[in-house]
Parts: sequence; C-alpha cells; structure tokens
Amino acid sequence: MAVVEFKVSDRGQMSLPAEARRRWNLSQGGSVEVADLGSALLIVPAGRGGLRALLRAAIDEAGGYAALAEAVAGEEPDLA
Repeated sequence: MAVVEFKVSDRGQMSLPAEARRRWNLSQGGSVEVADLGSALLIVPAGRGGLRALLRAAIDEAGGYAALAEAVAGEEPDLA
C-alpha cells in the first residue's frame, strides 16, 4: 500500500497524481466517494458498486462480520 501526502488548496481542492488516475481509470475525470472515518478519510473511485459494496466485499473476504469483529476485538480489546 502506497502512502502519499497531498496538499489541499485554500479552496479545499487537491489533485490526484497521474499514476493513480490512470490506474483507477480517472484520467478523463470522474467521480470518487469519500467516507469520513473520524480520524481518516477513505477515498475510492465511484461507479464500481459503490463504497458500500466495496466494504461488503472486504467484510465477506475476511470471513463475515462476526469473524472480523472477533479478530479486531482480539487485537484491540477496547473495540469489543
């Protein structure tokens, strides 16, 4: 996972690097979905089933919500 720092303009705008635009097929422009997670923002390309579908697929891949919650609780007891 690459982590890149972006500068946000005084108008609240930022630009997505060309490499990311090409990889996510946004080189001609396009939409993204933003989820405010409290201490972080999650930005994903729109139109691929949406953020909800992306999260559902990740939860299913982790073995379902109960298994994921149990794993998180084991790592972070305060979240149980």
